[in-house]
Amino acid sequence: MPAPQNPVIVIPGITATCLRDDYELDAKRVWTALRTRYDDVALHPDDTRYERQLPARVIADQVFDIPYDEMLKDLRHDLSPHRRSPTPVYAFPYDWRQPLVDTEAQLADFIEEVIDRTSLMRHYHAAGYANDPKVDLVGHSMGGLVIAGYLGSHGGDGRVGKVATLGSPFRGSFEAVIKVTTGLSSIGGKSASREREVSRIIPALYHLMPKFRGALETDPGIPTSIFDPDAWQKGVTATIEEYFRDFGKDARMRSGDRKAAAAALFKDMLDGARKHRNRMERLDLESAGMTSRDWLCVVGVGDETRVKLKIERSGRDVRFDLSSVERRQEWNPKKYAPTDETGDGTVPYNGARCSFVPRDEVVCVSGHDWGYWEIGDRLLDGPIGVGLHGMLPKMNVVQKLIVSHFKGRGHSGVWGRRAPDMPLNERWNPPIRGLREKKPKA
Repeated sequence: MPAPQNPVIVIPGITATCLRDDYELDAKRVWTALRTRYDDVALHPDDTRYERQLPARVIADQVFDIPYDEMLKDLRHDLSPHRRSPTPVYAFPYDWRQPLVDTEAQLADFIEEVIDRTSLMRHYHAAGYANDPKVDLVGHSMGGLVIAGYLGSHGGDGRVGKVATLGSPFRGSFEAVIKVTTGLSSIGGKSASREREVSRIIPALYHLMPKFRGALETDPGIPTSIFDPDAWQKGVTATIEEYFRDFGKDARMRSGDRKAAAAALFKDMLDGARKHRNRMERLDLESAGMTSRDWLCVVGVGDETRVKLKIERSGRDVRFDLSSVERRQEWNPKKYAPTDETGDGTVPYNGARCSFVPRDEVVCVSGHDWGYWEIGDRLLDGPIGVGLHGMLPKMNVVQKLIVSHFKGRGHSGVWGRRAPDMPLNERWNPPIRGLREKKPKA
């Protein structure tokens, strides 16, 4: 009997898991696609594992329907050889507020659970699945960072067969900086003032900070890394200091102590995110029993995206220049002109590139790739972003790319694009055998 398709786990992006407060027996959802109760999801300044408003116990609930429901159903259908022999495709909800190292540990446990459950299915048992059990993983946006981090810390157990990531900011997105600074960005939410306060003490958000060549343009004397607290406007730590004043466990804490505690918390969140980023940069797929050919890295291009951030000196403080001048879109789907100044509206191309997948193996899609019957989806603002980035999991061509990658072969209805900065005279080498390239004109 041929080996069945590995079970699949889909890891969503930041803010795309509902959160539920289980303190009351009649539990209530405090974060959904339509309900954003900032006061209920805000974290405590003295211990960001827990909520600011206590008593409470906020935990992950279910993954958002949009944009994942359709993808989950299609993967279950297209990866199953027969309705009597289904391929299990699970969603992995997680608390997107917490440091990714915590989420990676939970994913490790969930992978073991999925393997145990799959081993009980008759057609998997008959095929000897338990002799060398593996899962395949799909990560959208921050979900890809969770996968990369998991493989860096748990990959030696050989539990992962193949991976597909969609628009994952392996090297960051400027939208995370804007979210912390102003409260408004393409990373979820609608309220500037309330979300700005909440965002500044969400550890996971700092994992999305940009770090790649040319990402920052700074005045002399300003650090060139966004993970350095001195590169930030003082207003960020001032807000955290107010949190300690209003919600800290010690109501008698002195002003100087609050200031020091705020600076320490801010530094801890940046340090944790920086260490995680460095760990991803050093990811060795071979140690996880994989090669880059096992990783389908899908990157969105063609939407105007912030590709650089200017940090200027402003008296004794610094100032982020958030004007639209650094939002660029130089990629042309009809005529070739190599560029890296493009993205999916949320993640710049350079932020989506990773160290462990070569440029010639990257597969790109754009907003021009929606099918005729999908045209309405291009107008939708997704709950975890706007435009192309948030809707990548809904694109029919993306779903077909994932299925082709997991099955190990393409077919006539599947195609992709080369990286926007890759010359046409270089060989495109996607990890899907027989994948057709959609080429611009030279």
